[in-house]
Amino acid sequence: MTDRFTASDPVRRRLRRLSRGERLDEAIAFLRQFARENDVAPTALRDRERAVRAAVRRHGHYVHTAQELAFGARLAWRNHAQCSGRLTWKSLRVVDRRDVRDPEAILARTLDDLAAAVGDGRIRASISIFAPATETTLPATFDSVQLFQYAGYARPDGSVLGDRAGIEPTRTAERLGWRRPDVPGAFDLLPVTIRDERGARHAFELPAATAREVTIAHPTLPGLRDLGLRWYGVPSVTNMVLSIGGIDYPCAPFNGHYVATEIASRNLTDAGRYDLLEPVARALGIAVGDGSRSLWRDTALTELNRAVLHSFDRDGIRIADHHEVSAQHMEFARQEQRAGRAVSGEWSWVVPPQASAACPTFHLPMRNLHAVPNFYHTRASGGGALRIDRTYLRDGKWTHRWERMKRRVRDWRRRRDHLWQR
Repeated sequence: MTDRFTASDPVRRRLRRLSRGERLDEAIAFLRQFARENDVAPTALRDRERAVRAAVRRHGHYVHTAQELAFGARLAWRNHAQCSGRLTWKSLRVVDRRDVRDPEAILARTLDDLAAAVGDGRIRASISIFAPATETTLPATFDSVQLFQYAGYARPDGSVLGDRAGIEPTRTAERLGWRRPDVPGAFDLLPVTIRDERGARHAFELPAATAREVTIAHPTLPGLRDLGLRWYGVPSVTNMVLSIGGIDYPCAPFNGHYVATEIASRNLTDAGRYDLLEPVARALGIAVGDGSRSLWRDTALTELNRAVLHSFDRDGIRIADHHEVSAQHMEFARQEQRAGRAVSGEWSWVVPPQASAACPTFHLPMRNLHAVPNFYHTRASGGGALRIDRTYLRDGKWTHRWERMKRRVRDWRRRRDHLWQR
């Protein structure tokens, strides 16, 4: 078996680097937060802390109970600053798949869990949690950014057919044996890439029906249908690391439901994606040659959002509009404040790209608190900034060496000042 405990391993490079002391700090802080929010008896908490300390000292790792895992996943969603749909964080469906390790089985279980979450189209937020990383082992994990992703074909003249974000994933899939269709299209579903426990990558083609693709049509302007636009019905993120109490789960695919602006105002129209704003405007009969004062881009984006909402509603697939999700975020912020908790948020992610100033979140001050538990992409992009709430450690001796040193210096200065005052 290949030794993956190396700095060059791509999955290992993504993960946070915690000492055993730091891991133990996060574990104890999480256990105390779990006990506080779930009414755990003090004696049970002390016993659990004692067992976790012994496990981390001996192995550098400990195992979450099923209840801790479920609470940690929901708490990670509550803490994640880049999500605007956290109002229903308590209802996140958590599926414990830590015993599944084979790549093919991981994909099969992920698809099963997604089908259960989607149901008849109402879509419940769900996460499937597979084996965690340890100091000496790495589990199989997804290489693909999302379960569903469209191909991007770079042409010799510099143009692109399909999704520009899919160019490199398409090349990777072809190196792993995938063959593009005889007549490539703009919306060809890519296979899913999974890296096994030895680090080898495998590509698996998905049954087309699992994507629940929606054909985009405008409710009153028939010209848009001629562009042949479509999008998959459920966003399923597969490349984020779930971090709970010092333990990282690099394979934890989760799904929610779409906000229309994600598809209409970003995926289909961003210059780095499909870049279809001008073709959409022409298909809708909007003049594009009158300069910026005509606001043709604004009109086209609004009508494309109407089309996406209409199309998902027509097919019975749950989707939200940006005003609805902004109102939900404001209610989430109010609930958190009533509970005495600070709300973490990133303005550029929470505020919608469409009609931003008309949404209440536009005027809401936000700060990313980087609290754990949480989700992150890599150690360099978010993971390295994660930190614990030290209020849960004030009564314990399990603090970082640097924190202990600062406390000793502070105490020494207080004694010195007291002697001088005498």
